[in-house]
Amino acid sequence: MKKIVTIVVALAMLLALCAGCGNSNKDESKGVVNVYNWGEYIGEDIVAQFEKETGIKVNYKTYDTNEALYSVLKQGGVSYDVIIPSDYMISRMISEDMLEKIDFNNIPNMSLIEDQWSGMEYDPNGEYAVPYLSGTVGIIYNTTMIDEDITSWSALFDEKYSGQILMFDNSRDAMGIALKYLGYSLNTTDMAEIDEAFELLLSQKPFLQGYVMDQIFDKLESGEAAIGPYYAGDYLTMVENNPDLAFVVPEEGSNRFVDAMCIPKGRSE
Repeated sequence: MKKIVTIVVALAMLLALCAGCGNSNKDESKGVVNVYNWGEYIGEDIVAQFEKETGIKVNYKTYDTNEALYSVLKQGGVSYDVIIPSDYMISRMISEDMLEKIDFNNIPNMSLIEDQWSGMEYDPNGEYAVPYLSGTVGIIYNTTMIDEDITSWSALFDEKYSGQILMFDNSRDAMGIALKYLGYSLNTTDMAEIDEAFELLLSQKPFLQGYVMDQIFDKLESGEAAIGPYYAGDYLTMVENNPDLAFVVPEEGSNRFVDAMCIPKGRSE
């Protein structure tokens, strides 16, 4: 699940990209579009609106990590018309020839996207991706279970919260948190720094209640756990169900990501 919206693309962008797939397989002849997306990532009624307005049926599946998406596509056998990976995964898919170039003549709503989101490093020529959402990672915690204002990543490594801490079941985000807490760059190539971050994560393991992704919703909303890292956009959903939850971007800093709509290789002509 993900995240916080800072790029407003709306339903029409999804409709336009789906229409631009140019698929010639049997699914198109039946009026079907296959979408693979993060869980809890579009409005609950968007698919129904799309189907009502277009008469096209949506096969909508979800994943919880970029790596899960990559694995499914790499294995083959499952075909999707539209996917929404994160920046670094888009870059990898481009390098491995896994994405189609997009015909932007089919997407007039590109004019609604601010210039700052074009020519991003993951798609420098703006050929393969339509920016959809952007956000950041921070700490979500229950203010009735944590008796202090959380300001640092150090809270996730504090033994006094043993048994109440959740951690990403995602090596990229987990390593990123450890590196930032230690004062290192998220993009470090220094093996000594990387090893130090790895050892920090090993030392954290005995204090954890568990490694999670989508499970963080139930655990923090219900009070089953007290604190964990997650995406800012998910916090906005979670706090509606539990107003005792708080969110903070730690003082050491965090990462900003961009997720974008793409077309997998072989789904357009």
